Amino acid sequence: MEKTIFVVDDCSFSLIVAEDALGKHFNLITLSSAAKMFKALNRITPDLILLDVEMPEMTGYEAIKQLMENDSHSKIPILFLSGMTDPADKAYGLGLGAKSFITKPFNTSALLNEVNNHITGTPRG
Repeated sequence: MEKTIFVVDDCSFSLIVAEDALGKHFNLITLSSAAKMFKALNRITPDLILLDVEMPEMTGYEAIKQLMENDSHSKIPILFLSGMTDPADKAYGLGLGAKSFITKPFNTSALLNEVNNHITGTPRG
């Protein structure tokens, strides 16, 4: 069964790059805001969420806090995608419960390996 991944990012370019990197391997659902992600979660439980940190209205940090408070969503692996490069930002995101913090711009094969590691426990070549 194909695994489902939510990619949540307000930057359409990042959504396109993620689609190119992951679309052939997973059922990808791209969402342009955390609010849209929470609406989609009412219908679908993904196997993993790629979540941008810096978004208008609700940041990725605010979104992960809400996800972690919900028993049905708290077990979904969350990987942050961000242009932020400060180690303190990464540490904060991981402290909130993210499994990884991927810096943009990201390498598509590295993104695929990182996602696959968290979904199946093994990297792809």
